[in-house]
Amino acid sequence: METDAGSADPFGTASLRAAVLAAWRDSPTRLREDATTEADLVHAGYRDRLLTELAQNAADAAVKAGVPGRITVQCTGRTLSVANTGAPLDISGVHALTALRASGKSGSGGETGRFGVGFTAVLTASEELEFRSTSGSLRFSRELTRAALSDSGVAVPEAGNGFVPPVLRLAWPVAAAPRPGSETEIVLSLREGVDPVALLESMRAEAVDLLLELPALREIRIGDDVVRAETGDSGFAGVSELRISGPGTEQGWWQFRTARARWLLPLRDGVPVPAGPDVLRAPTRSDEELSLPAVLIADIPMQPDRRRVLPGNRLAELAAGYADFARALPRRSRLVLVPAPAFARSETDGLLREAILRELRTGVWLPVVAAPSDAEGDEVPRDGDADGDGDRVAVPARASVYPDLTPELAGLLGGVLDPLVDPDLSGARYAEALAALEVHRLGPARLAELCAGLERSASWWFALYSALEPFVTDPLTVEELGALPVPLADGRLVTGPRTVVLDDELAALPAAVPVHWARLVHPEAAHPLLARLGAQQAGIADLLSDPALQAELTEHPADPDTIEAVLRLAAAAGTTELPDWLGMLELSDSSGGARPADELLLPDAPLIELLVPDSPFTVVAGEVVAEYGAEALRAIGVGWDFGVVAETDPTGPDHHLDDEETWWAGLSEDPAELVAVRDLDLVDDAAWPEALWRLLTTERTRPLLGDPDGYTAWWLRHYARIDGIALGGYRHPADIEFAGLLPELPITGLSAVDLDALRGCLADPGALDLALVETLLEALSDNEKSPAAEVVSLVHARLGAAVPRLDLTALDPPDRVRALSGAVIDAGDALVLDRPWFGLAVPADRLVVADPATAADLAVLLDLPVVSEQVEAEVLGAGHETNWTEEPLGVVLRGLFALPPQQGPLILHDELRIRLTGAVDRTVTVPWWRDGTATHVLRPGRPG
Repeated sequence: METDAGSADPFGTASLRAAVLAAWRDSPTRLREDATTEADLVHAGYRDRLLTELAQNAADAAVKAGVPGRITVQCTGRTLSVANTGAPLDISGVHALTALRASGKSGSGGETGRFGVGFTAVLTASEELEFRSTSGSLRFSRELTRAALSDSGVAVPEAGNGFVPPVLRLAWPVAAAPRPGSETEIVLSLREGVDPVALLESMRAEAVDLLLELPALREIRIGDDVVRAETGDSGFAGVSELRISGPGTEQGWWQFRTARARWLLPLRDGVPVPAGPDVLRAPTRSDEELSLPAVLIADIPMQPDRRRVLPGNRLAELAAGYADFARALPRRSRLVLVPAPAFARSETDGLLREAILRELRTGVWLPVVAAPSDAEGDEVPRDGDADGDGDRVAVPARASVYPDLTPELAGLLGGVLDPLVDPDLSGARYAEALAALEVHRLGPARLAELCAGLERSASWWFALYSALEPFVTDPLTVEELGALPVPLADGRLVTGPRTVVLDDELAALPAAVPVHWARLVHPEAAHPLLARLGAQQAGIADLLSDPALQAELTEHPADPDTIEAVLRLAAAAGTTELPDWLGMLELSDSSGGARPADELLLPDAPLIELLVPDSPFTVVAGEVVAEYGAEALRAIGVGWDFGVVAETDPTGPDHHLDDEETWWAGLSEDPAELVAVRDLDLVDDAAWPEALWRLLTTERTRPLLGDPDGYTAWWLRHYARIDGIALGGYRHPADIEFAGLLPELPITGLSAVDLDALRGCLADPGALDLALVETLLEALSDNEKSPAAEVVSLVHARLGAAVPRLDLTALDPPDRVRALSGAVIDAGDALVLDRPWFGLAVPADRLVVADPATAADLAVLLDLPVVSEQVEAEVLGAGHETNWTEEPLGVVLRGLFALPPQQGPLILHDELRIRLTGAVDRTVTVPWWRDGTATHVLRPGRPG
């Protein structure tokens, strides 16, 4: 059937309808396919894209006509009108509208040509519509299509099978014209179920996005609401500013065009900020979710419903030029374009993120510190280019960032770390972005390393320390800057503030003192930060303890400047204790030669009279004493009293002390500190009483005599002899355990306090070593000595207890031993008492008595048998057997001797006789006896 039969048909729709109907008659399957395809597009692909698709067609029309695009949407009752400016409908457009599977658009992105299958979106709201244009108008109707099918004899599938004829395949001309001021108007009769109010509200929500996506559009009017887009200059080359305003909205974007994309950054208070989660726009919104910092409007082929990217697209090409966008932005805003670390929201998002990061990492756009200048002020060639403002930019992958860089530090490091990220971009808020760009993150340790070997003035180093000072806020930073270079006063550059000395205290020293060994900081570089990093404040003791001085003395001990400096400083050191190695300094002696200071004595030194005649010591030259003073010479080791060697954490016997190796071998562990009197082996034997007095009356050496484990007391115990006896062979008067065996120290005038101070050098009952054991064994076998029986027993107990820690192979067993009776007997007649009750039966002049617990060890030491192995004992008579708990005598004995509960029987005898055989053959009466677990006791009141 025809509609408006009298109207013109400028687009030849009659022939178009005839062709379509003929195709349907020839192929009923084609009719169902067209109906199904149209239904699929309406219910799936274009279900919510009515305004979007019409706006895109309007934008295409505006481009074609070269005019600003405007859309007007009005709804009267249930009639919706969408009108636009631009090129009117033409014949190719009509063909595209009715082709369903074809499009009048060309180009991959669809921004040229008009009308694709997207026009099908109108069917989501209407089945009766008109397309009015100044060049001619069309009508599309499902009812007209159904009637045409009936009139043409096309085999139509039964409606009961769900068949609904397509709407947009057949068009009829109408005489209606578009509303004034528009070239095109789409008029829709809303089908039942479509809410006009909700439809207009959804269109209002789309308006801003459409103006953003379709730059050809300048205005969208929906009812009485107007949303407009205006484009202006942002002030940055290549970047335009897009502002969209309307009821309740005022938004701005910076936009940048590349070969295949348009990128937009939202503005907040005129400053670009990252965009929120969005979708790919090609050019209108798709279903490809993105998490990029900028809105992407891409020229890229999409699937027919424009919701998904066509497979096989080269998405990475869209990132080309993205770095140029970054370079075009203000320097402080450029990192906004770096995708924040996050999981990709879609496969497309993941590919684009990777491509963008590659583009940014290799592009030249990242702001860096200005190029440094050489000594003449000329710019030094460096990595990087200048941007539009003349500021330097560089490739991020080749740049470095120093966190929280200050302008002051940046100005100094520009010539050291290049290219170096601009201070404005070095804060914590940019750390993730810079890490994503693979910018190398520098710390204080790396900075200190890179500064090594720099040739800079002392004032430059002072400025660097000033700039670094705010960063030194914790011990870790102090440690990391441990290798920071420091310029010295002598022109050298050394590594590490801990190795240098600040000269705050040196001003008080005489100007003539040539302190050439110390690492003195250059005066123009002396900054308080160096002290915080470990630089020492120079004091006299510090200068004289400097390892550099020790090395100097090792190599050049007779250097005149070193001698002068050391002795002048030592004269001013006062009572400060100085290192022993200062004794390496070589001075003139009285014979005209030169000797190390620690091999020289002062002319009136008391030590001279104590040494052996052939001692290696000589006397220092008198003129040296006159020039520098005795105190300065004593401070560096020239002898007056005994010298002392001191070292913290010593590692071995390497201190040139007599027999030091033997003492060290006897230690259970290395000492934490070694302090020892040296040259004790040079004391004349006859001078030891005086020498001990000197050691006792010298403050530094007195404590060493009371430390039995220290080297000094150990050496004196073994080697210092008075009247031919080593000090370790004398007993302290309070040690009665050795009374009658060891003599007291034969030095008169010593107070009890002095004797206590000497205790570490004398025989110690609690610490028997091999030498003292030998001395005691010799004393025990001496008939001239008459120790009490208890002393003999106590000494034997001490000897037995010492056996486990002695090397018995170094001892010869004695031929004669001291018996319990006090007699000295042949070792072959002696027995060591290991069972106390045998002491009641075996003669006292056969027994060597000790603590039963150590009797076996004593027997090994003396090479003697024990009684229980050499003598058999038999109890004569049965006695009366009872037990400890029932027998009154048992209770009394346990209480009397504080005995623990006893095992075994208690056997009472009126007469307790024991028969001994073996090494001793006799029968004796005893008061008690033990035989296994049985205890035999003489009944009270009975003869024993």
